[in-house]
Amino acid sequence: RARDEGFIAVAHAGEEAPAEYVWEAIKLLKVSRIDHGYHILDDPILTEKVAQEKIPLTTCPLSALKLNHIVPLEKFPVKTMMKLGMIPTINSDDPAYFGGYINENYYETAKALKLSAEDLVILAKHSIMASYISNEKKVDLYNNIDRIYYEIF
Repeated sequence: RARDEGFIAVAHAGEEAPAEYVWEAIKLLKVSRIDHGYHILDDPILTEKVAQEKIPLTTCPLSALKLNHIVPLEKFPVKTMMKLGMIPTINSDDPAYFGGYINENYYETAKALKLSAEDLVILAKHSIMASYISNEKKVDLYNNIDRIYYEIF
């Protein structure tokens, strides 16, 4: 009924709990996005499913580091997720509490993982893809990212 009323299903899954919780979110809740999802990588079949179905993952590097889920930040799986065809995004998570707004999350992750400018463009576009804005607005934002990238590089 919630979907009929226009609500969107998103779940916190695979942050602390095992990959099985992500399976449940996909099968039972029919989620369109997973928050965190780090333990997806523990299950190759789930990893493939999430990649094939292009289910976005809203990763939060600095909160994962602060909560000791992923230490050091050089082990943060966003680059691995990208290589496997997944749709990770970089986000802040309660920034006042965890000490990092979106810019700090991008900066620290880029530094720790040695992300290229192209990697950062892909991650920014993933964030747009994962959002619930109109397709028209998404296209405008994609074009802005491309314009800025080509002006700089």
